[in-house]
Amino acid sequence: MRLSSSSFEDGGRISGEFAFAIPDPVTHVIWGGNKNPEISWFDVPADARSLVLICHDPDVPSKADDVNQEGRIVPADLPRVDFYHWLLVDLDPAVGTIAEGAFSSAVTARGKAGSQGADGSRSGVNSYTDWFAGDADMGGDYYGYDGPCPPWNDSIVHNYIFTLYALNLERCPAEGRFTGADLHAAIDGHIVAQASIQGTYSLNPDVG
Repeated sequence: MRLSSSSFEDGGRISGEFAFAIPDPVTHVIWGGNKNPEISWFDVPADARSLVLICHDPDVPSKADDVNQEGRIVPADLPRVDFYHWLLVDLDPAVGTIAEGAFSSAVTARGKAGSQGADGSRSGVNSYTDWFAGDADMGGDYYGYDGPCPPWNDSIVHNYIFTLYALNLERCPAEGRFTGADLHAAIDGHIVAQASIQGTYSLNPDVG
């Protein structure tokens, strides 16, 4: 099974068109285009009955003490944790592609509502749900895709890994308001193949 994207090169930089935030010389960051990238898949095994797509950033700081603080920098040796940007289940293997902007076309304050897609797919809540919890302006359930927004003072470039899983199930057993951890638990033991591509992104002009 193979995965590709016309929106970014595997291993290359993701454009601000697909990011939650882009650099700004005055305020450090402003909203980005936040469109989901185009994703295509090939050579899906014949026994695959549905697909799951997960995008995550494994480079998120485990402590927020220095995050986005003036005069400070997030050190490179700080332990990192996963941040989920997209959880999409019940994809039809025969469709072959997700169109650019089909699941997100802008930053939506308080998150995009609902999990059911017009194509029969379902979305989980991404990690912005936890990040903005308690924020009066931004708090809510963030279903579907929301793009990169690493700390503007991080000392490392972040990686965004898109992984497609082929399942031996027609319907993924993750139900309701599911998270990344819920989804990984739900598909365990049902994966017949997987493929990944990744892009990079940074908001720190000194890092690139």
